[in-house]
Amino acid sequence: MVGNFSKIWNTDSIRKKILVTLGIVVVYKLLASIPVPGTNIALLESFAQTLHNNTGLAFFGALMGGGLENFSIILMGLAPYINATIILQLLSVIVPSLESLKKEGEQGQKKINNYARYLTVPLALAQSYGMILLLNTLIGGTSGAPILDTSNFMGVVLPAMLVITGGTMVLLWLGDLITESGLGNGTSIIIFAGVLAGVPRTILSYFSTENYGLLLLLTLATVAVIYVIIRFTEWYRKVPLIYTRTGREERSHFPIRINQAGMVPIIFAVSLVTFPSIIGQILEQQWSGTLANIGEWLVTYMSMNNPSWLYILIYFLLVLGFSFFYVSITFNTEEVAESIQKRGGYIPGIRPGKETAEYLQKTSDHLNLFGGTFLAVIAVFPYVITKLNMIYNFFPTSGSGHIDFLISGSGLIIVVWVILDILRRIDTDMKSYDYKKFY
Repeated sequence: MVGNFSKIWNTDSIRKKILVTLGIVVVYKLLASIPVPGTNIALLESFAQTLHNNTGLAFFGALMGGGLENFSIILMGLAPYINATIILQLLSVIVPSLESLKKEGEQGQKKINNYARYLTVPLALAQSYGMILLLNTLIGGTSGAPILDTSNFMGVVLPAMLVITGGTMVLLWLGDLITESGLGNGTSIIIFAGVLAGVPRTILSYFSTENYGLLLLLTLATVAVIYVIIRFTEWYRKVPLIYTRTGREERSHFPIRINQAGMVPIIFAVSLVTFPSIIGQILEQQWSGTLANIGEWLVTYMSMNNPSWLYILIYFLLVLGFSFFYVSITFNTEEVAESIQKRGGYIPGIRPGKETAEYLQKTSDHLNLFGGTFLAVIAVFPYVITKLNMIYNFFPTSGSGHIDFLISGSGLIIVVWVILDILRRIDTDMKSYDYKKFY
């Protein structure tokens, strides 16, 4: 292993990419420590503690790559961009012009990504206003003083919204820099860094409460789940292929992964499932009557901090549903079947063309059922354990009573997926570097 690290570090191109990526991550963490103009700095420590106690909101902030803890200028992180991406992916199914762009390949995808960035700006403005109201309500309820003066919209709130929106766009730009000059897939790496940033504090919280037994148990469980996720992520089914173009049969295979969607369904599901609770807290604090009752119901049954069985079920179904949805728009079986036929190939026992596409679709659906269910089980597992522990009291807990791995189940999937993706990219670069020696 030491030899491999040494070889990677001694490769100039890869070393530069690693340094660029680390440098941009440092810049991102510095941005996360700069408070929004107009913030009541004296309340930041109390605000950080309130956020830490609100497990669901803290995880949402980490997952989006934002800086909730310091009420920072990248408060919303990548959440508006992810929501814009979801909206465009949904529209591409029903809007012919967007569907035709998808069929144009890389150039069409670039245009769709540009549209997502344009849509990110108004979404960031709207979501930043909602998040300011929510966080102001949370800290105001505990300290009696607001962290931001929302009574002055034009002088304080609007400038804060513009700054937060600008922070989201800067974060997108940093992600693009990592994609172009770093290790690639910049937005995923930023989310990855945000998830890992909360691990030291989680470990220290167990030391502060001297709950060493539960810490050891959760550490072992985290390692075991990481191993299972790695094995599951790397599993794939080989669909046999026979090519007869050369006049003789050449046997090959077409691999279809069990986890075809990667971490995308988790990110999409979390970005949606957190909004009912956020809206509920705003309605509960800012309105009265029917709207307040609706807000109370949303906070009671749709909160990540104290999830109900209804919340767990909806979260599970969202992850599973987004797995099928994402694969359906990224894995076009008709195009694959056509490509196989053009190269003179066929699946044994299956006619080329339509029957091949139907066979691939059926195989993909079966694998995706297992893959999506696995993602959903890992995502909701900590919530199920927490609910069962509240009933049967298996493990002693403190604070919110929430039991999770050292990294949340959803976070573990993201961390493992990003690390494996980075390793694949480095391996590809290493092979390219070795080939260059022959020129």
